[in-house]
Amino acid sequence: MNHPWLRHYPANVDWHRRFEARPVYAALDDAAARWPENVHLDFFGRAYTYRRTLELVDRAAKGFRKLGVGKGVKVGLFLPNCPQQVISYFGVLKAGGTVVNYSPLYSEHELLGQIEDSQTDILVTMDLELLYPKARHLLDESRLRTLVVSRMQWAMPFLKGTAFSLLRRRDIAPMRWNDCHVAWRDLLANDGRFEPAAIDPAGDVAVLQYTGGTTGVPKGAMLTHANVYINGCQNRAWFPDFTDGVETTIGALPFFHAFAMTTILVMGTMTGCRIVLHPRFDLEAVIRDVIRKRPSSLPGVPTMFTAIANHPKVDRESFASLKWAMSGGAPLPNQVRHHFEEVTGVQILEGYGLTECSPTATCGPEDGLNKEGSIGLPLPGTEIIICDKDDPHRILPPGETGEICVKGPQVMKGYWNNPAATDAAIVDGRLRTGDVGYMDEDGYTFIIDRMKDMILVGGFNVFPRYVEEAIHRHPAVKEVTVIGIPEEYHGEVPKAFVVLREGEDLPAEKLLEFLRGELGKHEMPREIEFRSELPKTVVGKLSKKELLAEETEKRAAS
Repeated sequence: MNHPWLRHYPANVDWHRRFEARPVYAALDDAAARWPENVHLDFFGRAYTYRRTLELVDRAAKGFRKLGVGKGVKVGLFLPNCPQQVISYFGVLKAGGTVVNYSPLYSEHELLGQIEDSQTDILVTMDLELLYPKARHLLDESRLRTLVVSRMQWAMPFLKGTAFSLLRRRDIAPMRWNDCHVAWRDLLANDGRFEPAAIDPAGDVAVLQYTGGTTGVPKGAMLTHANVYINGCQNRAWFPDFTDGVETTIGALPFFHAFAMTTILVMGTMTGCRIVLHPRFDLEAVIRDVIRKRPSSLPGVPTMFTAIANHPKVDRESFASLKWAMSGGAPLPNQVRHHFEEVTGVQILEGYGLTECSPTATCGPEDGLNKEGSIGLPLPGTEIIICDKDDPHRILPPGETGEICVKGPQVMKGYWNNPAATDAAIVDGRLRTGDVGYMDEDGYTFIIDRMKDMILVGGFNVFPRYVEEAIHRHPAVKEVTVIGIPEEYHGEVPKAFVVLREGEDLPAEKLLEFLRGELGKHEMPREIEFRSELPKTVVGKLSKKELLAEETEKRAAS
């Protein structure tokens, strides 16, 4: 097969490189052997060395074994970014179990459905008001048999932990202990000596990562140890200037999302990074840590880069330590990229992938040509293939638009207990992404839009991303989301939801006048609604689901 991306592939990155499939926890074992005294986790200023993290992981693994964790046992992590999350993640895997990630922002209904579908037996959580009441209710209402509960202040420096317990009492949930509860300290109350589970990296599922919740019933992507470990290696190989054992990265994206799990936690660990943990994205806290702790990398999502670029304290000097920023999770608008790079002097490399490919498939090169609007080149060992949308067996030549497909060692084993969905998603060994795009003659891939988001206006295809990019080009616009709404004559028409920059005043008529030179008549928004903020997913990317639900409800009531 022709691989046009090889013509412009970075000279210091080998696309033909193949990676050894290993258990995910080997990333920590190896790092602790190489850099035992390096700081692994920095949590509110409390440092955990690689030696200390490994010691706690081994204790957690032995504790999980005592709770019955082994091959086939699912352990849910219902936690923010914190040392307990990292220790539980590697501990479950070392005990032979499978991690199931749960978002703290899920409703009880969503959590219940995922617990039953995944067959999760044990849930690790915290005594936070945001988490524990939901977890305690699920213990009564679902198949869960054990809650492992930690306290937030146990992982913090003594003074900060004491202050948290005294000053943030409203954030701490009252506990209702019973025999189904295990205290975090009790889980770790052992010598950590045990025999790690024998892992088949290619066959054993490390993480059951749910996806597809915005389009229907979520499905559990079965990510094997090989999938996750190799994707960490692929990301590492993509950044040859990243020096093992000396770098610092900001962990502000949630580890319960595949993007952060692999690019920050797994890749950061295997390279001996100091990972500065943030329980959530707090703009002031992230900027403060960039200035004080001088990280070399900043993975994020577009809304995060928008917020940083618009902060008055941000300048090139304060962000001078960063070698690069990596954007993923959602399309990166060109205006957002330009504004961030102008303000900070830091290049944003846009990555692309899906939960089903662990998740990274492509990225803009660190050194080399980054084409405007492109998601870059395939990572080592990865093929990007454009197939006919209606016939996924037919491969299209460069320049033709079709469905973007991914082939590589990071592609999932399949969907949990859903062979029909697996067969529909993986055709001829290629993962169908549902994204419409094309590859140019140089091997750079360009996304036009999601097939499911396409708006059919009087028989013409309108891609929301194209309309969003046009609206973003107006200097007063900060954020925008475009959806399709029903219309009697055309069937569907675009509607834009817009957030303006602070201090800006832009009437809808003026914005439409600006767009007349940017869009075709059928692409023009029929409605524009200005808002102070737009709904976002748990990782901070703009979400259309809530807006579509609002519009449906509004029309049902009229």
